[in-house]
Amino acid sequence: MADSKQYGIETDAMTLQRFVLQEQRRYPDATGDLTNLLTSLLTAVKAISSAVRKAGLAQLYGMAGTTNVQDEEVKKLDVLSNELMINMLSSSYTTCALVSEENKDVIQVDASHQGKYIVAFDPLDGSSNIDCLVSIGTIFGIWRKTSEGDVAMSDVLQSGRKMVAAGYALYGSATMVVLSTGHGVNGFMLDPSLGEFILTNPNMKCKSRGKVYSLNEGYGKKWSKGLAEYIRTRKDPADGKPPYGQRYVGSMVADVHRTLLNGGIFMYPATSEAPKGKLRLLYECNPMAFIMEQAGGIAHTGKVPVLDLVPESIHQRSPIFIGSKEDVEECLETMKKFDE
Repeated sequence: MADSKQYGIETDAMTLQRFVLQEQRRYPDATGDLTNLLTSLLTAVKAISSAVRKAGLAQLYGMAGTTNVQDEEVKKLDVLSNELMINMLSSSYTTCALVSEENKDVIQVDASHQGKYIVAFDPLDGSSNIDCLVSIGTIFGIWRKTSEGDVAMSDVLQSGRKMVAAGYALYGSATMVVLSTGHGVNGFMLDPSLGEFILTNPNMKCKSRGKVYSLNEGYGKKWSKGLAEYIRTRKDPADGKPPYGQRYVGSMVADVHRTLLNGGIFMYPATSEAPKGKLRLLYECNPMAFIMEQAGGIAHTGKVPVLDLVPESIHQRSPIFIGSKEDVEECLETMKKFDE
């Protein structure tokens, strides 16, 4: 019998869909709705990945001529990505409400298509980097509806602790989905020849300490004393150890993905001009915090763990300090010492 590997074909590859089906079998009472939801979400991710790859040829670069609810200029790929996510999720028969960075209000799914899940997402994170070909991504978090009857705001504004799944897609040198359903973190690379996501990074773990810190140092004069002192100690450690390297992409998906793989700390802190931070809690900080905690790391606002924070509005902002356990703890200790 011919060996399939001699033809460069892996016949026993673990696809993301197969992986999720195996996870589903761990729960005899599972309905399969979450599996169907993730399948629909992956279809949107594949379509966004394709659009990103041919953006220049399809004239998808540049501005759409509008601003979103954050008063940020919307790019053409933002609009397309948002429409793809909304259309695929709302027609999956598994969702009842959606929250998007690009939409001011909660998107109610038609009653005839409703399911039991709520999905919050940033359809194209880091879109300011689109035109210069820097890695961008999609971030999503999934909650289960808890109330009876119509969707209530209490269903939408749940803490990150109540998430049933979260993940992100990274559109870089390859397209990758990193996913957690509450039992560890796994990474899947898109094989363009198959059109399938293949398990390439099983049981991902964040190192307890890294060698890199990541944040926008252009805001240095607007940081708290504690954060400024922590950054100083990264550049000039008192114990004679080598200084940390500094890396900052400006795309949360890319910066957090690097931190997850290599360890270290990514920070988007509060400043004197933005005391509540800038990243959105529901569809940026919460999913990334869920992933990082599942991988053994920490995600903190500077006051409480990110996942403990109950949102008061769908576009609420939050500071975030996320990454290796020892690095984040050291940062928090320094800030507590100098800021209180």
